[in-house]
Amino acid sequence: MHLVRASLNYVPWKQRKQVAADLRTIYQAGTATEAELALDHLAAKWDSSFPSVSQIWRRNWDRITPFFHYPAEIRRAIYTTNAVEALNRSLRKVIKTRGAFPNEDAALKLLFLALRAAEKKWTMPIHNWRAALNYFTVLWPDRMPALERS
Repeated sequence: MHLVRASLNYVPWKQRKQVAADLRTIYQAGTATEAELALDHLAAKWDSSFPSVSQIWRRNWDRITPFFHYPAEIRRAIYTTNAVEALNRSLRKVIKTRGAFPNEDAALKLLFLALRAAEKKWTMPIHNWRAALNYFTVLWPDRMPALERS
């Protein structure tokens, strides 16, 4: 979650693991009520040192609470962004290394080749992806086309 990263920007390096552990209790809570209690606990513990952390979460609370309407499998798929970030990093690296392109097609071809190279490195699947995929298919059947069976 980008909110976690934004929160940790206000925390010194030595205490990030402790604050991150308390933030984890918020976004891994079972319900919005449990998450709010975890946020209150975080505020009581850290507001004297880092008041910005709990304020960021409180300002964005209305945007966070819909997250708790989904089952745990879906939430994990939503906040697991490491694979996406790694792919974006590799694409940025390819573009940055090359610098300038004679035309747009040259850039697209380079990105295509970079995607093919990155695809070979994809080995770690998202945990409980099948359960999340089933839930996505039920919620949004028009967005999740059924896989053809051979």
